[in-house]
Amino acid sequence: MKAFLILEDGTVFEGIHIGADKTVISEIVFNTSMAGYLEVLTDPSYAGQAVCMTYPLIGNYGVCREDMESLRPWPDGFIVRELSRVPSNFRSDMSIQQFLSENGVPGIAGIDTRALTRILREKGTMNGMITTNEGFDLAEIMPKLKAYTTGKVVGKVTCPEKYGIAPSRTLADNGPLSGRASFDAEGYAAGRREMRPSMVKALNGAGLKVALLDFGAKGNIARALSQRGCEVTVYPAFTRAEEIIQDAPDGIMLSNGPGDPKECGEIIAEIKKLYDTDIPIFAICLGHQLMALAMGADTHKLKYGHRGGNHPVKDLATGRVYISSQNHGYVVDADRLDPAVAVPAFVNVNDGTNEGLSYTGKQIFTVQFHPEACPGPQDSGYLFDRFIQMMREHVGAKEGNANA
Repeated sequence: MKAFLILEDGTVFEGIHIGADKTVISEIVFNTSMAGYLEVLTDPSYAGQAVCMTYPLIGNYGVCREDMESLRPWPDGFIVRELSRVPSNFRSDMSIQQFLSENGVPGIAGIDTRALTRILREKGTMNGMITTNEGFDLAEIMPKLKAYTTGKVVGKVTCPEKYGIAPSRTLADNGPLSGRASFDAEGYAAGRREMRPSMVKALNGAGLKVALLDFGAKGNIARALSQRGCEVTVYPAFTRAEEIIQDAPDGIMLSNGPGDPKECGEIIAEIKKLYDTDIPIFAICLGHQLMALAMGADTHKLKYGHRGGNHPVKDLATGRVYISSQNHGYVVDADRLDPAVAVPAFVNVNDGTNEGLSYTGKQIFTVQFHPEACPGPQDSGYLFDRFIQMMREHVGAKEGNANA
């Protein structure tokens, strides 16, 4: 069956229909990753967008459910050059075609994705329609494309209620998120005694409690904390700061998520309350942007965003460059930062945009990229260890004050 991708500048691509048979209008973005298409599809940060994969062959290793970042795909549409309909992988549970169809995601294959990417780079991210309707009317479609916005999508992707994730007992415990598992302290301690010394050293977050605000959190964020021994409680995006503070976490994690950060006014107000506490905070992607907005900084939309697994970022404290995974269309305006509030901590080597902040006089740091992802493969995982060290110092200070 034929399918068409129609851009708001009037460009039309003709290809082959894949996935669900329905018409969608969405924001069209591209991702330069050569692998990890399933992680892209199940990343909640793509809610409200249709994704073009620049790598030409997609689906060759199928769908491995244990690699999913959430329980379902989030993009409105999927755009590829060539879709492998017969995966070759002993771990594969199904093909991409079956996965897209079962989850209601339409797509198009067989188009020149290089040409599409060049259009988006030169003209900027734009809206588009994926349809199988051969009798489409451009004059009728254009106003609809120009009127589309992603809107307030955080409410669409966040969890419906608070739940807990128990610490992993070993570093090999890397399966899907366990959902509402409770913390079995006795069992955890017994399992920890059976580990090799190298594993014990890695579980440096044992006994620490982390509050994770879910703005569209990728599963590996909670898993990265759990693997280090932390007990994680996941909160819906619109949870009041008072509830989180009352639960007395040792640290707070602000997750990634979709959409324009300025659409999250209610959340930003609650984040300002969390900033005013002395609880250590680590924020990723959208969480990084929301913290900056809460403290008076500004954000703006990039021409075509950063989406892929090969973006170099420089740690300004050490001068070291790390390969990072990124998925964002907005950035913090570093030039308008008050250094009395925060200073740049990371910068994008390609275009010089801000990639992280360190908050002056506070145990708070934030990054625009994804340290829980594995492009390096573990280049920036040390940031979780930094967060754990901050929590350790915070707990130690509280215990010192209590004994004084």
